[in-house]
Amino acid sequence: MISAEHLSGITAFVQAADAGGFTLAAERLGLSKSGIAKSVARLEDRLGVRLFNRTTRRFALTAEGQSFYETCVRVLTDLENAETALNAHRLRPRGRLRVDLPVVFGRRWVLPVLLDIGALYPELSLEVSLTDRRIDPIDEGIDLVIRIGDLDDSTTLVARRLGVQQSVLCASPDYLDRHGSPTSLDDLSAHACIVFGRGGQSLPWWFLDGRGAPVAKPVSGRLSFNHSDAICDAALAGQGIALLSTWLIADHLRDRRLAQVLPEVTTRGFPIHALWPQTRQMSPKVRVVVDELVNRFLPEPPWDRDR
Repeated sequence: MISAEHLSGITAFVQAADAGGFTLAAERLGLSKSGIAKSVARLEDRLGVRLFNRTTRRFALTAEGQSFYETCVRVLTDLENAETALNAHRLRPRGRLRVDLPVVFGRRWVLPVLLDIGALYPELSLEVSLTDRRIDPIDEGIDLVIRIGDLDDSTTLVARRLGVQQSVLCASPDYLDRHGSPTSLDDLSAHACIVFGRGGQSLPWWFLDGRGAPVAKPVSGRLSFNHSDAICDAALAGQGIALLSTWLIADHLRDRRLAQVLPEVTTRGFPIHALWPQTRQMSPKVRVVVDELVNRFLPEPPWDRDR
């Protein structure tokens, strides 16, 4: 049987991974930073592997840590579900649930989950906003937020990691037939790049160097859009090379309407989290949504299945 110390170490590890560091994890658990660090260190000793790469500038899961994290999340979710099942009679979701989602990702991958849950629980009312603006859930009275990108440190919000947004360089087969495929990132300057523009400026494309550190590559192009769906449409129309999230183009890659360019290049991933205001006890209406998102998105997101 798992010991209490071992279980507390797993809890500390998962919280540290979700928080992106020991300091915020300690605040969320009401423990000291050194206590969290020691719990994780003892866990690493027991497992015989390093779970985090820790430097003064970077705190990230190792490959073994990522695999162990996904397993731990499933196990802890199962424990929470078992407890919820025992109390189902008094924990049935009800009332209004206000949810804020990123526009394209939210509509495509989170909204179907919310609609399924709404059909299961007729006493639950859903109020869903779709925006790419970063909101403060507490100030705006939002119960649950889905966010893509690095999180700000917060002791008033709880985060549950749902996965990582990965992107690939891609273009239509027609474009590649006409212009050829680049053989390196430097070759992109000779190609038509379809860029994300904001405020008159093109956002850089992010990659990882040989040491795994993020590197921003400036890009420019004749076509600039402030919406990823529009960039995808332009790439499908053979207008150039784009950097797009796999959750957006997985079907197009499967159907060969788009082809991956420079597949050996590693792009920077951005975490996907569910966030909600911290309370003494998680409300049933938030819990049922978060649990279902974890169930559907981990360990492998639905858009990556059958790729």
